[in-house]
Amino acid sequence: MKRIISALFIACLWAAGAWAAHLDIYDSGHLKATDSTLKVRVGDPAPDFALPTMDRTTVSLSDYRGKNVVLSFVPAAWTPVCSDQWPGYNLALELFEAHNARLLGISVDNLPTQHAWVDAMGGLDFPVLSDFWPHGRVADMYGVLRSDGMAERAIFIIDAKGIIRYIDVHNINERPDLGVLVRELGKLAR
Repeated sequence: MKRIISALFIACLWAAGAWAAHLDIYDSGHLKATDSTLKVRVGDPAPDFALPTMDRTTVSLSDYRGKNVVLSFVPAAWTPVCSDQWPGYNLALELFEAHNARLLGISVDNLPTQHAWVDAMGGLDFPVLSDFWPHGRVADMYGVLRSDGMAERAIFIIDAKGIIRYIDVHNINERPDLGVLVRELGKLAR
């Protein structure tokens, strides 16, 4: 049974990647892997924030107290890796929910850009938050705002008490391994 689930999971991620390839509108080329300095560490309380969503609500990190949270910062809409990463996560939301975790996607793009991008990807079933104005304020609070104004490709796992338990500031040119993220979420249950 475990092999069947693994095979289905891999097939879903491949399908998301193949589908998202047509969204490769902006080729950013190979970028410097990381271009920021973290301002938080594992064990620190996660800085709270409030950001607007595409459905005209505001989401605060503190709204999720009592649940684990995965913050997924991506550099920019319409770029190849970002257009592959989030649809893959969307297919795997049950894995997040199995660990009492909620996924929040954050980019520094404005709401109209996010709306068009998410619509082109066929929609996402997790909140997409705009860190556009003041530009990159939340990315800067966490220390993942790049010198070019984009966010790093970064993941923060925050436990139900609001403490940062995992940080991955990933090579901006590569999609993070979802298996690593799920394993890290599994550690919260121990």
